[in-house]
Amino acid sequence: MIKDLQIGVIGPGAMGEAIIGGLLRRELVSPEQILVSHPREDRRRELAARYGVHPSHDNVAAAEWGRVVIFAVKPQQLKRVLPPLRGTLRGEDLAISVVAGATIATFAQALEHPAIVRSMPNTPAIIGEGMTVWTAGPEVSESQRGWARTVLGALGHELFVDTEAYLDMATAINGTGPAYFFLMMEAMIDAGVHLGLSRRIAEELVLQTMLGSVRYALQSGLHPAQLRNAVTSPGGTSAAALAELERGGMRTVLADAIWAAYRRSVELGKQQ
Repeated sequence: MIKDLQIGVIGPGAMGEAIIGGLLRRELVSPEQILVSHPREDRRRELAARYGVHPSHDNVAAAEWGRVVIFAVKPQQLKRVLPPLRGTLRGEDLAISVVAGATIATFAQALEHPAIVRSMPNTPAIIGEGMTVWTAGPEVSESQRGWARTVLGALGHELFVDTEAYLDMATAINGTGPAYFFLMMEAMIDAGVHLGLSRRIAEELVLQTMLGSVRYALQSGLHPAQLRNAVTSPGGTSAAALAELERGGMRTVLADAIWAAYRRSVELGKQQ
């Protein structure tokens, strides 16, 4: 579907590189179809050497090159990046944003171009195991939605939603979510070391236990509460541990963290 499309990537940091790597790994495009724009020469050389893509220091060149133009800059950089690109996208060109908090209207107005897709991937996309939620402006055609679905699918799983407000909510769940799990991993590993395990053994136990639990949940199709009940024997170790977690307010703290991430995503959108 996109084998003949030229793709411009503006701001290829970790997520921009994940998109490039996913597209090439799945052989959806060739390196010659991709032009990346980055201000640092060392980063341009790195990407060109690693993937064989065209490097450039000029965002305008990337925008004019791509039928699909991917924006992967930091939210704070948008006010500097977007104005020089006004009017560079034309006709059937599609802009795809992976910028946290930035609205479709922000891009459409700044670029003077209506075909905008807004998405929120997460860092597991770097290994092709991401979860990306996305939506499209009303002017995005069915063929352009197909392009977006293919590009974002290269990161792992993609989920289309028809309401843009869901993107800020998704940012608080899948976008920020890996940080919650990494913190939990860190805390469990440190607890294992405190008990007397070596850090290597504690890490292996924690990581495989978390991975296996997720895979089990996916395959079982059961509600998490059912899975939790199945491993919680009366008066057992799980019951003792869960009682402490509930006493410490884990559910409330986690819910508060997700709400904080949601509010920050909304704030970032208002700052554009």
